[in-house]
Amino acid sequence: MAADTPPETTPRAATATAAPAVRGGTTVTAAPPGTAVPPGTAVPPGTAVPPGTAVPSGNGTPTAPGTPAGALTPDAIGFLDALAIGLNATSPAYSLAAVIGPLVALVGVHAPGVMLASFVPMLLIASAFHFLNRADPDCGTTFSWVTRALGPTTGWLGGWAIAMTGVLVVGSLADVAVGFGLLAVGADGLADNSLVREALTVLLILLMSWLCVRGTEVSARFQNVLVLLQVLCLVVFAAVAVYRVYAGTGSLDAVRPAAEWLNPFGAGGSALTGGLLLGVFAYWGWESAVNLTEETKDSANAPGRAGIWSTVVLLATYVAVAFAVVAYAGTAYLAGRADSEEDVFAALAREVLGGWDWILLLAVATSALASTQTTIIPASRTALSMARRRALPAAFAHIDTRRGTPNTSTWWVTGTAIVWYVVIHRISENALADSLTALSLLIAFYYALTGIACAVWYRRRLMRGPGPFLLLGAGPLLGSAMLIWLLAESVADMADPDNASSSTAWFGLGAPLVIALFLAGAGVVLMLLRRAASGAFWRERPGVAPEAP
Repeated sequence: MAADTPPETTPRAATATAAPAVRGGTTVTAAPPGTAVPPGTAVPPGTAVPPGTAVPSGNGTPTAPGTPAGALTPDAIGFLDALAIGLNATSPAYSLAAVIGPLVALVGVHAPGVMLASFVPMLLIASAFHFLNRADPDCGTTFSWVTRALGPTTGWLGGWAIAMTGVLVVGSLADVAVGFGLLAVGADGLADNSLVREALTVLLILLMSWLCVRGTEVSARFQNVLVLLQVLCLVVFAAVAVYRVYAGTGSLDAVRPAAEWLNPFGAGGSALTGGLLLGVFAYWGWESAVNLTEETKDSANAPGRAGIWSTVVLLATYVAVAFAVVAYAGTAYLAGRADSEEDVFAALAREVLGGWDWILLLAVATSALASTQTTIIPASRTALSMARRRALPAAFAHIDTRRGTPNTSTWWVTGTAIVWYVVIHRISENALADSLTALSLLIAFYYALTGIACAVWYRRRLMRGPGPFLLLGAGPLLGSAMLIWLLAESVADMADPDNASSSTAWFGLGAPLVIALFLAGAGVVLMLLRRAASGAFWRERPGVAPEAP
Protein backbone atom coordinates (compact mmCIF):
# COMPACT_ATOMS: atom_id res chain seq x y z
CA MET A 1 0.00 0.00 0.00
CA ALA A 2 1.03 3.61 -0.23
CA ALA A 3 2.04 3.72 3.41
CA ASP A 4 4.74 1.17 2.71
CA THR A 5 6.28 3.13 -0.14
CA PRO A 6 9.28 5.11 1.12
CA PRO A 7 9.84 8.57 -0.28
CA GLU A 8 13.27 9.87 -1.08
CA THR A 9 15.88 8.91 1.48
CA THR A 10 18.04 12.03 1.22
CA PRO A 11 16.92 14.87 3.52
CA ARG A 12 15.57 17.97 1.83
CA ALA A 13 18.31 19.98 3.49
CA ALA A 14 20.91 18.14 1.42
CA THR A 15 22.64 20.14 -1.23
CA ALA A 16 24.75 17.31 -2.54
CA THR A 17 24.05 14.05 -4.31
CA ALA A 18 25.10 11.15 -2.12
CA ALA A 19 27.85 8.88 -3.39
CA PRO A 20 29.05 5.60 -1.93
CA ALA A 21 31.18 6.08 1.14
CA VAL A 22 34.80 5.01 0.88
CA ARG A 23 35.93 3.06 3.93
CA GLY A 24 38.81 4.81 5.60
CA GLY A 25 38.10 8.13 3.94
CA THR A 26 35.34 10.50 2.91
CA THR A 27 33.95 10.87 -0.60
CA VAL A 28 33.36 14.46 -1.56
CA THR A 29 30.07 14.59 -3.41
CA ALA A 30 29.50 18.23 -4.17
CA ALA A 31 32.17 20.85 -4.45
CA PRO A 32 31.58 24.43 -5.58
CA PRO A 33 33.34 25.79 -8.67
CA GLY A 34 37.00 26.35 -8.08
CA THR A 35 37.31 23.81 -5.27
CA ALA A 36 40.58 21.91 -5.39
CA VAL A 37 38.93 18.58 -4.60
CA PRO A 38 36.62 17.41 -7.41
CA PRO A 39 33.31 15.67 -6.68
CA GLY A 40 33.68 11.93 -6.17
CA THR A 41 37.25 12.12 -4.89
CA ALA A 42 38.05 9.95 -1.87
CA VAL A 43 39.70 12.03 0.82
CA PRO A 44 42.02 9.99 3.07
CA PRO A 45 41.85 10.50 6.84
CA GLY A 46 43.71 13.60 7.93
CA THR A 47 43.45 15.31 4.53
CA ALA A 48 42.17 18.86 4.78
CA VAL A 49 38.86 19.39 3.02
CA PRO A 50 38.69 22.77 1.27
CA PRO A 51 36.27 25.29 2.77
CA GLY A 52 32.76 25.00 1.39
CA THR A 53 33.13 21.39 0.26
CA ALA A 54 30.14 19.26 1.21
CA VAL A 55 30.97 15.80 2.47
CA PRO A 56 28.39 13.11 3.18
CA SER A 57 27.42 11.75 6.52
CA GLY A 58 26.65 8.09 7.04
CA ASN A 59 23.38 8.40 5.12
CA GLY A 60 24.41 10.93 2.53
CA THR A 61 23.56 14.11 4.45
CA PRO A 62 26.16 16.83 3.87
CA THR A 63 28.02 17.82 6.99
CA ALA A 64 29.48 21.13 7.98
CA PRO A 65 32.58 22.15 6.00
CA GLY A 66 35.71 20.93 7.72
CA THR A 67 33.97 18.10 9.62
CA PRO A 68 36.54 15.37 10.34
CA ALA A 69 36.55 12.50 7.88
CA GLY A 70 34.87 9.20 8.58
CA ALA A 71 31.54 7.44 8.30
CA LEU A 72 29.48 5.12 10.46
CA THR A 73 30.08 1.46 9.61
CA PRO A 74 27.36 0.31 7.17
CA ASP A 75 25.76 -3.14 7.56
CA ALA A 76 27.51 -3.68 10.91
CA ILE A 77 24.51 -5.42 12.50
CA GLY A 78 21.36 -7.24 11.41
CA PHE A 79 17.70 -7.24 12.43
CA LEU A 80 18.15 -9.59 15.41
CA ASP A 81 21.06 -7.51 16.71
CA ALA A 82 18.94 -4.37 16.46
CA LEU A 83 16.07 -6.16 18.22
CA ALA A 84 18.36 -7.18 21.09
CA ILE A 85 19.65 -3.62 21.43
CA GLY A 86 16.09 -2.23 21.40
CA LEU A 87 15.06 -4.68 24.13
CA ASN A 88 18.10 -4.09 26.29
CA ALA A 89 17.76 -0.32 26.02
CA THR A 90 14.45 -0.57 27.88
CA SER A 91 16.13 -2.59 30.65
CA PRO A 92 13.11 -4.91 31.17
CA ALA A 93 14.12 -6.47 34.49
CA TYR A 94 15.20 -3.17 36.01
CA SER A 95 12.15 -1.33 34.67
CA LEU A 96 9.83 -3.93 36.17
CA ALA A 97 11.69 -3.80 39.46
CA ALA A 98 11.42 -0.01 39.53
CA VAL A 99 7.71 0.31 38.67
CA ILE A 100 5.94 -2.80 39.98
CA GLY A 101 5.64 -1.58 43.59
CA PRO A 102 4.37 1.94 42.81
CA LEU A 103 2.14 0.52 40.06
CA VAL A 104 0.44 -1.98 42.37
CA ALA A 105 0.05 0.75 45.01
CA LEU A 106 -1.95 2.71 42.42
CA VAL A 107 -3.99 0.06 40.60
CA GLY A 108 -3.75 -3.11 42.70
CA VAL A 109 -4.23 -6.37 40.82
CA HIS A 110 -4.88 -4.46 37.59
CA ALA A 111 -1.13 -3.83 37.13
CA PRO A 112 -0.94 -6.26 34.15
CA GLY A 113 -3.85 -4.41 32.50
CA VAL A 114 -2.11 -1.05 32.90
CA MET A 115 1.05 -2.49 31.34
CA LEU A 116 -1.16 -3.59 28.46
CA ALA A 117 -2.73 -0.12 28.13
CA SER A 118 0.70 1.57 28.24
CA PHE A 119 1.67 -0.53 25.25
CA VAL A 120 -0.87 1.23 22.99
CA PRO A 121 0.84 4.65 22.68
CA MET A 122 4.22 2.92 22.46
CA LEU A 123 3.10 0.78 19.50
CA LEU A 124 1.61 3.80 17.73
CA ILE A 125 4.78 5.85 18.17
CA ALA A 126 6.95 2.87 17.18
CA SER A 127 4.94 2.71 13.96
CA ALA A 128 5.69 6.41 13.37
CA PHE A 129 9.40 5.70 13.90
CA HIS A 130 9.19 2.89 11.33
CA PHE A 131 7.63 4.98 8.57
CA LEU A 132 9.74 8.05 9.23
CA ASN A 133 12.87 5.90 9.15
CA ARG A 134 11.82 4.68 5.70
CA ALA A 135 11.75 8.30 4.56
CA ASP A 136 15.02 9.27 6.24
CA PRO A 137 17.30 6.52 7.67
CA ASP A 138 19.19 8.99 9.83
CA CYS A 139 20.80 8.09 13.16
CA GLY A 140 19.40 11.32 14.60
CA THR A 141 15.82 9.90 14.35
CA THR A 142 13.48 12.41 16.05
CA PHE A 143 15.86 15.33 15.53
CA SER A 144 16.17 14.75 11.80
CA TRP A 145 12.50 13.88 11.18
CA VAL A 146 11.01 16.70 13.24
CA THR A 147 13.37 19.16 11.53
CA ARG A 148 12.15 17.99 8.13
CA ALA A 149 8.46 18.12 9.04
CA LEU A 150 8.13 20.91 11.63
CA GLY A 151 11.24 23.05 11.23
CA PRO A 152 14.72 23.42 12.74
CA THR A 153 13.81 24.98 16.08
CA THR A 154 11.39 22.21 17.02
CA GLY A 155 13.81 19.61 15.66
CA TRP A 156 16.66 21.00 17.75
CA LEU A 157 14.59 20.82 20.93
CA GLY A 158 13.60 17.22 20.13
CA GLY A 159 17.25 16.28 19.67
CA TRP A 160 18.19 18.01 22.91
CA ALA A 161 15.51 16.04 24.79
CA ILE A 162 16.93 12.74 23.50
CA ALA A 163 20.47 13.70 24.47
CA MET A 164 19.38 14.72 27.97
CA THR A 165 17.51 11.48 28.62
CA GLY A 166 20.84 9.72 28.19
CA VAL A 167 22.56 12.12 30.57
CA LEU A 168 19.85 11.68 33.21
CA VAL A 169 19.56 7.91 33.16
CA VAL A 170 23.01 6.47 32.39
CA GLY A 171 24.33 7.04 35.91
CA SER A 172 21.19 5.62 37.54
CA LEU A 173 21.33 2.49 35.38
CA ALA A 174 25.01 1.89 36.09
CA ASP A 175 24.38 2.43 39.81
CA VAL A 176 21.65 -0.22 39.79
CA ALA A 177 23.87 -2.61 37.81
CA VAL A 178 26.63 -2.23 40.39
CA GLY A 179 24.30 -2.55 43.37
CA PHE A 180 22.48 -5.66 42.17
CA GLY A 181 25.70 -7.18 40.86
CA LEU A 182 27.27 -6.89 44.31
CA LEU A 183 24.14 -8.36 45.91
CA ALA A 184 24.16 -11.27 43.42
CA VAL A 185 27.68 -12.28 44.50
CA GLY A 186 26.93 -11.80 48.20
CA ALA A 187 28.87 -8.55 48.66
CA ASP A 188 26.05 -6.83 50.54
CA GLY A 189 28.44 -4.69 52.59
CA LEU A 190 30.02 -3.17 49.50
CA ALA A 191 26.57 -2.58 47.99
CA ASP A 192 25.71 -0.45 51.03
CA ASN A 193 28.96 1.55 50.84
CA SER A 194 28.11 4.77 49.00
CA LEU A 195 31.67 5.68 48.01
CA VAL A 196 32.52 2.21 46.72
CA ARG A 197 29.27 2.06 44.78
CA GLU A 198 29.85 5.50 43.28
CA ALA A 199 33.40 4.67 42.19
CA LEU A 200 32.35 1.36 40.62
CA THR A 201 29.46 3.10 38.86
CA VAL A 202 31.78 5.64 37.23
CA LEU A 203 34.15 2.85 36.15
CA LEU A 204 31.24 0.90 34.68
CA ILE A 205 30.02 3.91 32.67
CA LEU A 206 33.52 4.37 31.27
CA LEU A 207 33.74 0.67 30.37
CA MET A 208 30.38 0.66 28.59
CA SER A 209 31.33 3.81 26.68
CA TRP A 210 34.61 2.23 25.64
CA LEU A 211 32.68 -0.75 24.25
CA CYS A 212 30.45 1.65 22.30
CA VAL A 213 33.53 3.30 20.79
CA ARG A 214 35.23 -0.03 20.08
CA GLY A 215 32.65 -0.86 17.43
CA THR A 216 28.96 -1.49 16.83
CA GLU A 217 29.59 -5.17 16.09
CA VAL A 218 31.29 -5.63 19.47
CA SER A 219 28.42 -3.86 21.22
CA ALA A 220 25.83 -5.99 19.42
CA ARG A 221 27.49 -9.29 20.39
CA PHE A 222 27.67 -8.14 24.01
CA GLN A 223 24.00 -7.12 23.94
CA ASN A 224 22.91 -10.46 22.48
CA VAL A 225 24.46 -12.32 25.42
CA LEU A 226 22.93 -9.96 27.97
CA VAL A 227 19.40 -10.07 26.56
CA LEU A 228 19.38 -13.88 26.55
CA LEU A 229 20.69 -14.02 30.11
CA GLN A 230 18.20 -11.41 31.32
CA VAL A 231 15.14 -13.00 29.72
CA LEU A 232 16.14 -16.48 30.90
CA CYS A 233 16.42 -15.27 34.50
CA LEU A 234 13.03 -13.52 34.31
CA VAL A 235 11.35 -16.62 32.86
CA VAL A 236 12.78 -18.82 35.62
CA PHE A 237 11.60 -16.39 38.30
CA ALA A 238 8.09 -16.03 36.85
CA ALA A 239 7.69 -19.78 36.32
CA VAL A 240 8.74 -20.63 39.89
CA ALA A 241 6.48 -17.91 41.32
CA VAL A 242 3.40 -19.10 39.42
CA TYR A 243 4.13 -22.75 40.23
CA ARG A 244 4.34 -21.99 43.95
CA VAL A 245 1.07 -20.02 43.79
CA TYR A 246 -0.83 -22.97 42.34
CA ALA A 247 1.03 -25.49 44.53
CA GLY A 248 0.14 -23.51 47.64
CA THR A 249 3.76 -23.30 48.80
CA GLY A 250 4.14 -19.51 48.63
CA SER A 251 5.45 -17.63 51.64
CA LEU A 252 3.35 -14.49 51.11
CA ASP A 253 -0.33 -13.64 50.58
CA ALA A 254 -0.69 -15.35 47.23
CA VAL A 255 -3.77 -14.91 45.04
CA ARG A 256 -4.56 -16.86 41.89
CA PRO A 257 -4.41 -14.85 38.64
CA ALA A 258 -7.67 -13.85 36.94
CA ALA A 259 -8.53 -12.49 33.50
CA GLU A 260 -10.04 -9.39 35.18
CA TRP A 261 -6.50 -8.27 36.01
CA LEU A 262 -6.11 -7.28 32.34
CA ASN A 263 -8.76 -4.55 32.72
CA PRO A 264 -6.78 -1.29 33.05
CA PHE A 265 -9.88 0.67 34.14
CA GLY A 266 -10.61 -1.53 37.13
CA ALA A 267 -8.91 0.81 39.61
CA GLY A 268 -10.49 4.05 38.35
CA GLY A 269 -9.44 6.94 36.13
CA SER A 270 -7.04 8.85 38.39
CA ALA A 271 -5.17 5.69 39.32
CA LEU A 272 -4.95 4.75 35.65
CA THR A 273 -3.29 8.08 34.81
CA GLY A 274 -0.51 7.54 37.31
CA GLY A 275 -0.14 3.93 36.24
CA LEU A 276 0.20 4.88 32.58
CA LEU A 277 2.99 7.31 33.45
CA LEU A 278 4.89 4.45 35.06
CA GLY A 279 4.11 2.18 32.14
CA VAL A 280 5.47 4.65 29.58
CA PHE A 281 8.72 4.83 31.55
CA ALA A 282 8.92 1.02 31.58
CA TYR A 283 8.61 0.80 27.77
CA TRP A 284 10.94 3.70 26.98
CA GLY A 285 14.20 2.95 25.17
CA TRP A 286 13.21 0.63 22.30
CA GLU A 287 14.07 3.35 19.74
CA SER A 288 17.78 2.71 20.31
CA ALA A 289 17.37 0.11 17.55
CA VAL A 290 16.40 2.89 15.14
CA ASN A 291 19.30 5.14 16.20
CA LEU A 292 21.56 2.47 14.67
CA THR A 293 19.77 2.66 11.32
CA GLU A 294 22.85 3.76 9.37
CA GLU A 295 24.78 0.78 10.77
CA THR A 296 22.05 -1.84 10.17
CA LYS A 297 21.49 -4.03 7.12
CA ASP A 298 18.38 -3.00 5.19
CA SER A 299 18.49 0.35 6.99
CA ALA A 300 15.17 1.59 5.57
CA ASN A 301 13.17 -1.31 7.04
CA ALA A 302 14.99 -3.45 9.60
CA PRO A 303 15.54 -0.83 12.36
CA GLY A 304 11.89 0.28 12.33
CA ARG A 305 10.67 -3.31 12.45
CA ALA A 306 13.08 -4.01 15.30
CA GLY A 307 11.60 -1.08 17.23
CA ILE A 308 8.04 -2.35 16.72
CA TRP A 309 8.91 -5.93 17.65
CA SER A 310 10.77 -4.70 20.72
CA THR A 311 7.54 -3.21 22.08
CA VAL A 312 5.65 -6.45 21.34
CA VAL A 313 8.23 -8.61 23.14
CA LEU A 314 8.25 -6.18 26.04
CA LEU A 315 4.45 -6.39 26.27
CA ALA A 316 4.57 -10.17 26.63
CA THR A 317 7.40 -9.98 29.17
CA TYR A 318 5.86 -7.25 31.30
CA VAL A 319 2.38 -8.73 31.44
CA ALA A 320 3.67 -12.23 32.26
CA VAL A 321 6.03 -11.08 35.03
CA ALA A 322 3.42 -8.67 36.44
CA PHE A 323 0.94 -11.55 36.71
CA ALA A 324 3.55 -13.70 38.46
CA VAL A 325 4.66 -11.00 40.92
CA VAL A 326 1.15 -9.87 41.88
CA ALA A 327 -0.07 -13.45 42.21
CA TYR A 328 2.79 -14.52 44.45
CA ALA A 329 3.24 -11.44 46.65
CA GLY A 330 -0.28 -10.00 46.77
CA THR A 331 -1.11 -6.33 46.59
CA ALA A 332 -0.52 -5.43 50.25
CA TYR A 333 3.10 -6.65 50.21
CA LEU A 334 3.95 -4.81 46.98
CA ALA A 335 2.10 -1.59 47.86
CA GLY A 336 3.85 -1.50 51.23
CA ARG A 337 7.20 -1.44 49.43
CA ALA A 338 6.27 1.10 46.75
CA ASP A 339 8.88 3.56 48.04
CA SER A 340 11.62 0.93 47.82
CA GLU A 341 11.38 0.89 44.01
CA GLU A 342 13.79 -1.68 42.55
CA ASP A 343 14.68 -3.04 46.01
CA VAL A 344 11.34 -4.86 46.00
CA PHE A 345 12.80 -7.37 43.54
CA ALA A 346 15.68 -8.09 45.91
CA ALA A 347 13.17 -8.96 48.63
CA LEU A 348 10.99 -10.99 46.25
CA ALA A 349 13.98 -12.92 44.99
CA ARG A 350 14.61 -14.29 48.47
CA GLU A 351 10.91 -15.06 49.01
CA VAL A 352 10.42 -16.90 45.72
CA LEU A 353 13.80 -18.49 45.01
CA GLY A 354 15.36 -18.83 48.46
CA GLY A 355 19.05 -19.61 48.08
CA TRP A 356 18.72 -19.20 44.34
CA ASP A 357 17.79 -15.52 44.71
CA TRP A 358 20.92 -14.57 42.81
CA ILE A 359 19.08 -15.54 39.60
CA LEU A 360 16.71 -12.58 39.83
CA LEU A 361 19.41 -10.28 41.21
CA LEU A 362 21.54 -11.23 38.21
CA ALA A 363 18.61 -10.48 35.89
CA VAL A 364 18.27 -6.93 37.23
CA ALA A 365 22.04 -6.41 37.20
CA THR A 366 22.44 -7.56 33.58
CA SER A 367 19.36 -5.57 32.59
CA ALA A 368 20.77 -2.32 33.98
CA LEU A 369 24.24 -3.15 32.64
CA ALA A 370 22.92 -3.68 29.11
CA SER A 371 20.81 -0.54 29.26
CA THR A 372 23.78 1.52 30.48
CA GLN A 373 25.48 0.82 27.18
CA THR A 374 22.47 1.02 24.88
CA THR A 375 21.24 4.29 26.40
CA ILE A 376 24.49 5.96 25.34
CA ILE A 377 23.69 5.09 21.71
CA PRO A 378 20.68 7.40 21.09
CA ALA A 379 22.32 10.38 22.79
CA SER A 380 25.63 10.02 20.94
CA ARG A 381 24.05 9.32 17.52
CA THR A 382 21.66 12.25 17.94
CA ALA A 383 24.56 14.59 18.75
CA LEU A 384 26.38 13.25 15.68
CA SER A 385 23.36 13.91 13.45
CA MET A 386 22.90 17.41 14.88
CA ALA A 387 26.54 18.24 14.18
CA ARG A 388 26.28 17.00 10.61
CA ARG A 389 23.45 19.47 10.06
CA ARG A 390 25.45 22.25 11.84
CA ALA A 391 22.97 22.34 14.71
CA LEU A 392 25.95 21.56 16.98
CA PRO A 393 29.66 22.32 16.51
CA ALA A 394 31.32 20.20 13.83
CA ALA A 395 33.56 18.44 16.38
CA PHE A 396 30.59 16.36 17.55
CA ALA A 397 30.38 14.81 14.06
CA HIS A 398 33.83 13.23 14.33
CA ILE A 399 33.82 9.51 13.59
CA ASP A 400 36.67 7.11 14.27
CA THR A 401 37.69 6.14 10.74
CA ARG A 402 39.03 2.75 11.81
CA ARG A 403 36.11 1.65 13.99
CA GLY A 404 33.30 3.62 12.34
CA THR A 405 31.85 4.92 15.62
CA PRO A 406 31.08 8.49 16.80
CA ASN A 407 33.82 8.65 19.41
CA THR A 408 33.70 12.39 20.17
CA SER A 409 29.95 12.58 20.81
CA THR A 410 30.06 9.32 22.79
CA TRP A 411 32.71 10.60 25.18
CA TRP A 412 30.93 13.94 25.54
CA VAL A 413 27.73 12.16 26.54
CA THR A 414 29.72 9.94 28.90
CA GLY A 415 31.51 12.81 30.59
CA THR A 416 28.32 14.84 31.03
CA ALA A 417 26.44 11.81 32.40
CA ILE A 418 29.21 11.07 34.92
CA VAL A 419 29.28 14.66 36.18
CA TRP A 420 25.48 14.68 36.50
CA TYR A 421 25.48 11.35 38.36
CA VAL A 422 28.21 12.33 40.82
CA VAL A 423 26.66 15.71 41.61
CA ILE A 424 23.12 14.38 42.05
CA HIS A 425 24.32 11.31 43.97
CA ARG A 426 26.21 13.53 46.40
CA ILE A 427 23.03 15.52 47.03
CA SER A 428 21.11 12.38 48.06
CA GLU A 429 19.86 9.01 46.87
CA ASN A 430 16.38 10.53 46.65
CA ALA A 431 17.68 13.29 44.37
CA LEU A 432 18.97 10.58 42.04
CA ALA A 433 15.49 9.03 42.01
CA ASP A 434 13.97 12.46 41.33
CA SER A 435 16.37 12.88 38.41
CA LEU A 436 15.11 9.58 37.00
CA THR A 437 11.48 10.65 37.49
CA ALA A 438 12.11 13.78 35.40
CA LEU A 439 12.74 11.45 32.46
CA SER A 440 9.03 10.91 31.88
CA LEU A 441 8.58 14.54 30.79
CA LEU A 442 11.40 14.40 28.25
CA ILE A 443 10.27 11.00 26.95
CA ALA A 444 6.66 12.09 26.45
CA PHE A 445 7.86 15.28 24.75
CA TYR A 446 10.04 13.80 22.03
CA TYR A 447 7.82 10.76 21.45
CA ALA A 448 4.82 13.08 20.95
CA LEU A 449 6.85 15.28 18.58
CA THR A 450 7.74 12.22 16.50
CA GLY A 451 4.10 11.17 16.14
CA ILE A 452 3.08 14.67 15.05
CA ALA A 453 6.00 14.87 12.62
CA CYS A 454 4.90 11.60 10.99
CA ALA A 455 1.38 12.90 10.28
CA VAL A 456 2.65 16.28 9.06
CA TRP A 457 5.38 14.83 6.84
CA TYR A 458 3.01 12.36 5.16
CA ARG A 459 0.01 14.72 5.01
CA ARG A 460 -0.31 14.45 1.23
CA ARG A 461 -0.82 10.70 1.50
CA LEU A 462 -3.40 10.53 4.27
CA MET A 463 -6.42 10.64 1.96
CA ARG A 464 -5.14 7.93 -0.36
CA GLY A 465 -6.84 5.12 1.53
CA PRO A 466 -7.57 3.70 4.99
CA GLY A 467 -4.06 2.25 5.32
CA PRO A 468 -2.14 5.51 4.95
CA PHE A 469 -4.77 7.40 6.96
CA LEU A 470 -4.49 5.05 9.94
CA LEU A 471 -0.78 4.16 9.82
CA LEU A 472 0.66 7.53 8.84
CA GLY A 473 -1.83 9.95 10.36
CA ALA A 474 -4.49 8.85 12.83
CA GLY A 475 -2.34 6.29 14.68
CA PRO A 476 0.70 8.51 15.30
CA LEU A 477 -1.53 11.47 16.22
CA LEU A 478 -3.51 9.35 18.68
CA GLY A 479 -0.27 8.15 20.27
CA SER A 480 0.97 11.74 20.48
CA ALA A 481 -2.32 12.94 22.00
CA MET A 482 -2.10 10.26 24.70
CA LEU A 483 1.46 11.24 25.51
CA ILE A 484 0.66 14.96 25.61
CA TRP A 485 -2.18 14.21 28.04
CA LEU A 486 0.22 12.18 30.18
CA LEU A 487 2.78 14.98 29.95
CA ALA A 488 0.27 17.52 31.26
CA GLU A 489 -0.85 15.20 34.05
CA SER A 490 2.76 14.52 34.96
CA VAL A 491 3.61 18.22 35.19
CA ALA A 492 0.64 18.79 37.50
CA ASP A 493 1.67 15.83 39.64
CA MET A 494 5.34 16.80 39.84
CA ALA A 495 4.52 20.37 40.83
CA ASP A 496 3.62 19.04 44.30
CA PRO A 497 6.83 18.46 46.31
CA ASP A 498 5.10 15.73 48.34
CA ASN A 499 5.02 13.56 45.22
CA ALA A 500 8.80 13.65 44.80
CA SER A 501 11.07 10.95 46.22
CA SER A 502 12.85 13.58 48.30
CA SER A 503 9.56 15.25 49.37
CA THR A 504 11.55 18.48 49.38
CA ALA A 505 10.48 21.65 47.57
CA TRP A 506 12.90 23.15 45.08
CA PHE A 507 11.77 26.72 44.38
CA GLY A 508 8.32 25.74 45.61
CA LEU A 509 8.00 22.83 43.15
CA GLY A 510 8.76 19.14 43.17
CA ALA A 511 12.40 18.30 42.42
CA PRO A 512 11.66 16.22 39.24
CA LEU A 513 9.78 19.13 37.65
CA VAL A 514 12.56 21.59 38.55
CA ILE A 515 15.15 19.27 36.98
CA ALA A 516 13.08 18.95 33.80
CA LEU A 517 12.51 22.70 33.59
CA PHE A 518 16.21 23.37 34.18
CA LEU A 519 17.19 21.05 31.34
CA ALA A 520 14.55 22.56 29.04
CA GLY A 521 15.76 26.09 29.82
CA ALA A 522 19.39 25.09 29.31
CA GLY A 523 18.42 23.63 25.94
CA VAL A 524 16.75 26.85 24.81
CA VAL A 525 19.76 28.93 25.89
CA LEU A 526 22.24 26.64 24.11
CA MET A 527 20.07 26.62 21.00
CA LEU A 528 20.04 30.43 20.89
CA LEU A 529 23.80 30.57 21.40
CA ARG A 530 24.37 28.05 18.62
CA ARG A 531 22.04 29.94 16.31
CA ALA A 532 23.96 33.15 16.97
CA ALA A 533 27.27 31.39 16.28
CA SER A 534 26.11 29.60 13.13
CA GLY A 535 22.65 30.10 11.67
CA ALA A 536 23.08 27.69 8.73
CA PHE A 537 20.88 24.99 10.27
CA TRP A 538 18.08 27.44 10.97
CA ARG A 539 17.86 28.35 7.29
CA GLU A 540 16.40 24.91 6.58
CA ARG A 541 12.69 24.86 5.81
CA PRO A 542 10.17 22.12 6.62
CA GLY A 543 8.95 19.99 3.74
CA VAL A 544 6.48 17.26 2.93
CA ALA A 545 6.70 13.72 1.60
CA PRO A 546 6.01 13.56 -2.14
CA GLU A 547 2.83 11.98 -3.45
CA ALA A 548 3.00 8.19 -3.45
CA PRO A 549 3.37 6.63 -6.90
